[in-house]
Amino acid sequence: MEKEQEYVLGTHDEEIQRLGLQNAIWRPRATDAWRRAGFTVGQTLLDVGCGPGWASLDLAAITGPRGRVIGVDVSRRFLDAAAAAAKARAVHHVEWHERDLDEHDLPAARVDGVWTRWVYSFVRRPQALLNKVSATLKPGGTMVIHEYVDYRTWRPAPLRQEFEAFVREVMASWRAHGGEPDIGLSLPGWLEAAGCEVRELRPLVETVRPGDFFWQWPDAFVDVGLTRLVQLGRVTESQAEQVRRAYRESGQAPGAFQITPMVLEIIAVKR
Repeated sequence: MEKEQEYVLGTHDEEIQRLGLQNAIWRPRATDAWRRAGFTVGQTLLDVGCGPGWASLDLAAITGPRGRVIGVDVSRRFLDAAAAAAKARAVHHVEWHERDLDEHDLPAARVDGVWTRWVYSFVRRPQALLNKVSATLKPGGTMVIHEYVDYRTWRPAPLRQEFEAFVREVMASWRAHGGEPDIGLSLPGWLEAAGCEVRELRPLVETVRPGDFFWQWPDAFVDVGLTRLVQLGRVTESQAEQVRRAYRESGQAPGAFQITPMVLEIIAVKR
């Protein structure tokens, strides 16, 4: 199961559930971008790095049965979960393809729109992947991308040095696996070189407080991220517990809030 290990946080049931929560939290921002990009009924849409298919099913609701959604991911386990969810909802116009996004071609299709979230930051050859994705778009087709552009904005208040060290270690681990957490800085230039016109660039960063629905997104990542860093041998269990304690204490302090990692939203059109 070597391929299953390539997804940095694993493909276990808890991660599938976390990704579902993440999708629910980010759904209003995603659907707003899809609306502005012109995603609509009857189109063929491509979800690159679809994971367990949460966003693919949202896209399927937009295209309706007269349209088509193509989900692509490296993880067979994620794709099996996606197929099961689609079957349970009686959604029959989504197809799932297992592909290593660094090594394999995308499914042969000419699509009206492409959605990608937190994928280019994880692959080893992001510009090559972007070129492959651009080649699937029809002229006038649109691409919507959400990728990190300044991961270091993730900070709790009151500030805790233990948490600052955790964020630095997350970024270092990411890069050690061939990814780039701030990939958003490169994407607009690559899109123009790939024959796309960048129509919109928006920073997405939230200031959230305990009890906010959005708080659950960074909150859910802290424990899973620390668990993964321990598994990789990058931090000890004792160090991980220090970070957890510091994060809890910060969140319980009067006036507590946190700033989320900055995401860049890109809407681009194929010339």
